[in-house]
Amino acid sequence: MAHINLLPWREERRKEKQKEFVAIALFSAAIAGVLMFFVHVQVNGMIEYQQARNQFLQNEIKLLDKRIKEIKTLEKQKAALLERMRIVEELQTSRPGVVYMFDQLVTTLTNGNYLTSITQKGDNLTLEGKADSNARVSAYMNNLSASPWFKDPNLDITQSGIEGATEVQTFKLTVPQTSPNAKKEEE
Repeated sequence: MAHINLLPWREERRKEKQKEFVAIALFSAAIAGVLMFFVHVQVNGMIEYQQARNQFLQNEIKLLDKRIKEIKTLEKQKAALLERMRIVEELQTSRPGVVYMFDQLVTTLTNGNYLTSITQKGDNLTLEGKADSNARVSAYMNNLSASPWFKDPNLDITQSGIEGATEVQTFKLTVPQTSPNAKKEEE
């Protein structure tokens, strides 16, 4: 029995193990390929889902941007309308003020004085006129000061001159215009 050769049996067993190894390797490669395919499909699905979400968000952002632009234009229109309303209200409240101002210019004017020019810049009036004497100009300034529609008159120029046979004082004074409501608010 010493001459029995076991090499062919070992060789066959080695070939079977090698075939098993190749089969297991191929089976493992196939399973890995199938897993890779499913992972690839899953990842692509997730990417497409995220891209769809991103596209939805971009569309919503565009809609919101349009709405923001509309809101800004509406706010500008609102501000313009409010400004117009404020101006109209100011005109409505100041409309009788012009009448009162001219009435006060006439009622504060003393005998012997007359005005030749009235100029308004903002709330300041520049009054130019002629008077019989400096005392009458001073009295006119005191009357303007006492009026609720004027405050603190300032004499800019006074000049003596002769018109005809009489001596005349030409004057120019500046007086800020106010209203009785403004004086009440100050107190």
